[in-house]
Amino acid sequence: MTEWLAGIEGTAAGHRLALALALLAAVLHALFGALQKGRYDPWTSRAAIDCGMAALAVPLLFVVPPPQGMEWAVLAGAVAIHLAYKTLMAATYDRGAYTVVYPVVRGTGPLLTVLAAGAVFGETFTPLQWSGVGLLVAGMFGLSLYNARHMADRATLGPALGFAVATGVTVAVYTTWDAYGIRLTPNPFTFLAWLFFLSSLDFPLIAAVRGRWRWDPPLVRLGLAGAVIAFGSFGSIMMATRLDDVGEAAVLRETSTVFAALIGWLVLREPVGPRRAGLMALIALGAVVVEAGG
Repeated sequence: MTEWLAGIEGTAAGHRLALALALLAAVLHALFGALQKGRYDPWTSRAAIDCGMAALAVPLLFVVPPPQGMEWAVLAGAVAIHLAYKTLMAATYDRGAYTVVYPVVRGTGPLLTVLAAGAVFGETFTPLQWSGVGLLVAGMFGLSLYNARHMADRATLGPALGFAVATGVTVAVYTTWDAYGIRLTPNPFTFLAWLFFLSSLDFPLIAAVRGRWRWDPPLVRLGLAGAVIAFGSFGSIMMATRLDDVGEAAVLRETSTVFAALIGWLVLREPVGPRRAGLMALIALGAVVVEAGG
């Protein structure tokens, strides 16, 4: 499979596969966010998911080539960046409603990722694609503001939005860094397996230090389900950034906000209404424009 992937990098087939992977990552990431914001506090749920990720990753370490030289340094940097992201995400979920903070996180991320991809990888967006980014980001922030107006706790709204923006910055940083890492590593599955394993050790240790460790059957099920979804979500987007443009993949992934709103409506029983539906349509339109304008 590694040879096949290498053969389609930068081709039309690679572009189509990257598009499919980015959209798959969007659906799975919305599910992942809902799990972390669900029955348990976000610190506990993230620790459980990380335990599941470590358990799934360990067997993979024995079937992929080990990292070499500079690849270890890139992995170390990725682990630190993901720790910052997870910590900020948990703090964000602690303070804000899921459908308020999630669009801000995901709206901040793609805009900064497109700029970072231009600086690091020399990628460029056409004027039409930039208009699509504008539509998508406007829809996301509009959705967040609408949700904040109708359902947010005003006492925690300011801190929640501040943490959400900071989390969005880390999304851009880890997306760009991971794209560099998975392109640097000859076998992309080496980078994926070792990143999933190494980045899943921190939150279980934090839970143990905080004295918040718990292990009941529903939490075990959540951890395993979240681990499978995380493998699919983060693995899909990282592979998409190896096959095609980083910025475009990052923008398409952020249609996860639409799926998150649908999850909020169907699972968390949060209302949608015509205005929110219109904003979700604006997000989807922005993604279509970005893809069509490339």
